[in-house]
Amino acid sequence: MDDSYYEGLKDLESLVNDGESNLTLMGIEPTYPSDKYGYIIPISPKLVSTVKEFKEKPDIETAKAYLNQGALWNAGVFAFKLGYLIQKAHELISFKDYNDLYSKYESLQKISFDYAVVEKENSIRVMRYIGEWRDVGTWNMMAEVMADATKGDVTLDETCENTQVINELEIPILCMGCKNMVIAASGDGILVSDKERSGYMKPYVEKCSGEAHFAEKSWGTYTVIDAQPGSLTVKIYLKSGFSMSYHHHEHRNETWIVLSGHGKAILDGREIIVHDGDSVKIPTGCKLTLLAESNMSVIEVQVGNEISVSDKYIDDRIW
Repeated sequence: MDDSYYEGLKDLESLVNDGESNLTLMGIEPTYPSDKYGYIIPISPKLVSTVKEFKEKPDIETAKAYLNQGALWNAGVFAFKLGYLIQKAHELISFKDYNDLYSKYESLQKISFDYAVVEKENSIRVMRYIGEWRDVGTWNMMAEVMADATKGDVTLDETCENTQVINELEIPILCMGCKNMVIAASGDGILVSDKERSGYMKPYVEKCSGEAHFAEKSWGTYTVIDAQPGSLTVKIYLKSGFSMSYHHHEHRNETWIVLSGHGKAILDGREIIVHDGDSVKIPTGCKLTLLAESNMSVIEVQVGNEISVSDKYIDDRIW
């Protein structure tokens, strides 16, 4: 196994600690002119160099010209001290503490770290990385590094060639005659694409994307199983020893139905012991959280005239 990439990350840490720049990037030595990556133009060909400028994803001919200038692929690997990030957060966002920032998260401008911070920073260096690197952020490359051609309940007939399928749904997928394709199915949507074309999906995804139907949280997972006008039904998996944030809603009420496991429901500071088969009704405005004392599966039914992620207000813990 090639560990050069991880050794490179250790080198990044050393460069951050020497304090000569606010940001240090890892730049990948290109193996071919690509129109799928942004480029970093260093001032010199040294292993570590000050950054001259950044270039967005170009066409192939422009990419060839960048390579002639000694450009590196922008891997999106940034190293910095925590204090720098906190300082930038306060410069860009008005907040008092973590809970205040968390409560404002959904209303913040959706902008990448590259645009919000990196392109405006004057003190940047890049470290040149020459070892093996694969961008598993693209479906095409993800397919290349998959140990098996399929994941989940998938059947490929004998005529399929060079096709990878990831199925996170609880229904089977049958593929017949598929060649050079990647197929991915989850609660957020289904992708069916030629492998080469999958690298150009971003503008189309932006047109059809809505609120996420699946999310991994520090405490477990959140999966939307039904959405109707005035109601939303989700399945929550809560890991043992974890709890949701203590919060309330102003425009909807909720009902929890415990499918398995046990724990404590906290409603306005009052503890209620819950086991599999129990249900808990939560009125609008009630402060709530659920603390798992074992792994728990819970159905949550939300009912109200306004059901959105913005209707969530984090409260200080008082129990």
